[in-house]
Amino acid sequence: GMLVKAQLAAKIAEIVHRRGLTQARAAEILGLTQPRISAVLRGRFRGISEHRLLECLTRLGRDVHIVIKPTPNRRPNGRLTLSVA
Repeated sequence: GMLVKAQLAAKIAEIVHRRGLTQARAAEILGLTQPRISAVLRGRFRGISEHRLLECLTRLGRDVHIVIKPTPNRRPNGRLTLSVA
């Protein structure tokens, strides 16, 4: 869970920085408070759900695909992986 959240937060920060958004403008776009966006940009994302981070990415113009498929027979349990384009 934490690794995925870290990857999502890092991607959000990358897009915000690449666009040269102020924290105030980013907070407006993302529908977050400025202290919360400030925390996310510093990689502190406790208290914010993975779902909310995914929503931030869609608000930043990213398509998010969640794909559920059977695991290969050699692996009894599935795994969660995140690929960021």
